[in-house]
Amino acid sequence: MPFVVTHWINLVAMVILIVTGFCIHFPFWPGFMGIARGAHVFFGFILFINCLIRVIMAFFVKSAPTGGTREKVTDIKTWLPQKDNRHQAGAWIKYYLFLKKDHPLGAKLGVPQKISYILIPFLIVVMFWTGLCLWVPTMTLAPFEATTNLVGGLMSMRIIHYFMMYIFIIFMLIHMYLANVEGISPTLLMFFHKEHGGLVYDPVSHDIVGKDPKPHVDRVEKIDN
Repeated sequence: MPFVVTHWINLVAMVILIVTGFCIHFPFWPGFMGIARGAHVFFGFILFINCLIRVIMAFFVKSAPTGGTREKVTDIKTWLPQKDNRHQAGAWIKYYLFLKKDHPLGAKLGVPQKISYILIPFLIVVMFWTGLCLWVPTMTLAPFEATTNLVGGLMSMRIIHYFMMYIFIIFMLIHMYLANVEGISPTLLMFFHKEHGGLVYDPVSHDIVGKDPKPHVDRVEKIDN
C-alpha cells in the first residue's frame, strides 16, 4: 500500500506539473498564470519530497521479488540485478523492439525497467534543481545562480527545464503501454488494489510451480510441471 500511495502522488503531481508547465511556457490564458505558477511550484516540491520518501521506503518496505509469488524481499533488491534476470538484457531489448513475441520469465522488473526506475529519481532531482534555478525566491542563491551561469543563463536553463519535461511525458506513455500490453491486471492492482490469481513462480527454482486459484489467500495448488 505505501507504494500504491506514492505512485498515486507521483501520477497526480506529474500531470499537474506538465499541464501547468505548458501554461507557463505558452501563456495563452493570462488570468490563469498566477494559479499555474503557484501550482507548479507546490507540486514540484510534492514530487521531489515524494521521490525521496519512495527511495527511502525501498530500503525498509518489502515487496515480492517477482510476479506470481507471495515471498517478499526488501524492495531495493528488486531494483538491483537479480538472479532471475541474469543475462536477459538482450532478450528484453528485443521484446521492447517487437523483435521477440514473449518477454523473458524472471524478476519483478525487466532489465530496462530497472535501469529506467533507477534513473527516474535522478531525473526528478535534476528537474527540481533546475526549477529552483528559475524560481524567483531561490534563483539568486549561490548554488542555483552558479548552475544557471554554468549552462549559459536563464534562457538556457528555461530551455533545459522545459525539454526535460518531454522525457517524463515519453516515460509516462511508454510506462502505461508496457504495464498494460499483456493485460490490465497491473493497473487494477495499482489503482483499485484488485489482486488476481494466476500461476505461481518460485524465485529459487526459477520456474512455475503451481496455481493460485484464490486471490488474497495464501494457499497454493501444486501442479505437475
